[in-house]
Amino acid sequence: MGVFLVALAVSFGVIFVAELGDKSQLMALTFATRFRALPVLLGISIATAVVHAVSVGVGYLLGAALPTFWISLAAAVAFLGFGLWTLRGDDLTAAEQEKAQRTGSSAVLAASVAFFLAELGDKTMLATITLATQYHGWGGVVGVWAGSTVGMVVADGLAILAGRLLGRSLPERAVRIGAAVLFFAFGIWLAVEAFLTR
Repeated sequence: MGVFLVALAVSFGVIFVAELGDKSQLMALTFATRFRALPVLLGISIATAVVHAVSVGVGYLLGAALPTFWISLAAAVAFLGFGLWTLRGDDLTAAEQEKAQRTGSSAVLAASVAFFLAELGDKTMLATITLATQYHGWGGVVGVWAGSTVGMVVADGLAILAGRLLGRSLPERAVRIGAAVLFFAFGIWLAVEAFLTR
């Protein structure tokens, strides 16, 4: 399997898991109660594509500048941290809740701006940077960008759909614990790999 497909698959899985229970998913649910789902999903897609392009660029530059062992070890620690962050949970601040509830003439523009601002410094952005340090060359960069973007859009799309079908009765605690376990497993795998390939 080529580096593009590996980067695409891993990035999709990691970001999909990172997005479960994230504040962006909560924003998607809130937007979906005010606007039609398709414009909200389009706005999420635009914001995610831009934020993850920047994230991949930063990660690629870091990956090219630092030794592989230290990058892998830092990535392992980062994923263990993402696991703890996921266990802690994520809530919308009052300002983010207000942005998501504010009606405007364009749901696409409103969702794009709100999601772009919400994603800056968020764990999905940091996870994308971390992933981009692991895959080199254009195939890896494009694979991480495409996988992370699609993973987030699919997770938020499912949140919108589930929210419309089930309301707010989703088992948030179980989702958080499952996502955290996957982050811990990925972090341990990266740490083991770093030491085995040293």
